[in-house]
Amino acid sequence: MDRTFRLAGCLLLSLAVSLGQESSLRAEARSSYETIDYVLPRMVKIFGAGGMQSLAAYGTGFLVSKDGHIVTVWSHVLDPDEVIVVLNDGRRFTASVLGAEPGLDLAVLKLNVEDRELDLPHFSLANEVASASEGTRILAFSNMFKVATGDEPVSVVHGVIAAKTNLQARRGAFEVPYNGSVYVIDAATNNSGAAGGLLTTREGRLLGMIGRELRNAETNTWVNYSIPLANLSDSVQQIISGNFRSSAEERDAPTAARNYDPTDFGIVMVPDVLYRTPAYVDRTLVGSSARTNGLEPNDLVLFVGDDLVQSIREMKEAIGRLEAGDTLRLTIRRDDQTFEFRVPKK
Repeated sequence: MDRTFRLAGCLLLSLAVSLGQESSLRAEARSSYETIDYVLPRMVKIFGAGGMQSLAAYGTGFLVSKDGHIVTVWSHVLDPDEVIVVLNDGRRFTASVLGAEPGLDLAVLKLNVEDRELDLPHFSLANEVASASEGTRILAFSNMFKVATGDEPVSVVHGVIAAKTNLQARRGAFEVPYNGSVYVIDAATNNSGAAGGLLTTREGRLLGMIGRELRNAETNTWVNYSIPLANLSDSVQQIISGNFRSSAEERDAPTAARNYDPTDFGIVMVPDVLYRTPAYVDRTLVGSSARTNGLEPNDLVLFVGDDLVQSIREMKEAIGRLEAGDTLRLTIRRDDQTFEFRVPKK
């Protein structure tokens, strides 16, 4: 009889635990749905430059003020003077880059609507930012693959934080400027258009900004990661207040005058919006030496003379050192082959 009572007690305890777990899961599910309802109106879709070398012409951002300040990733999409921003309800505005910190992969946009107040739903970086550890369950919001172009909601992916570590990654053959701490996500979060999206806890606390499509520098595998907002919030506030000077501005302060520029040889490069934008040729000018000598769009410049160049900035610096009468000697990669060109100034 005692064994029967003990067995019945164990069964009741097991049932109570199961019901408690089910209740907890239901509560968490309700919390997740509430979080999604809260976050979606504060997300935006961004449309700008792209379309070359598999670079998407769209991205994601999120509102951080009622006046239309938007946090997003610093990328080629923002190259035009104005980009198109589509709110969650489908309204379309133009926006301009208010400020950026390439070293943090951060940009802040401002909607061009100064003639009227919008009173937009937005996040408070001062009150809603949190930190998380491994195993934290998360939600990732982004316009990956341009699933939303109007009033459609952005995508929501759920997963867990696999690790918090320093980023060691690259885009193609080039190292990325940001190498600070990131959340590595056990979910496919970093797809085309997802950069600039938002990572939150299931309860809605803000964790990070989804980064660009990058590969691990050591394993050559794609990285799903998010930059902690705790690393970005001070810079965001300084940009909005107008009290910010980026590392790029300090780094690019004038030093010595350049004698020549790529356009002097008829070469137009792709938009230079990243710290180490690869030196791809966008186009050559009609009648120029570059076009006459066979340089083509999408050629990747590897060397200027004997100088290895790993970015458009380095290429411009090397060309700027040429003297009057010098012939520009370029080593380029086209598809899987390497070619050398001599381009005289015309």
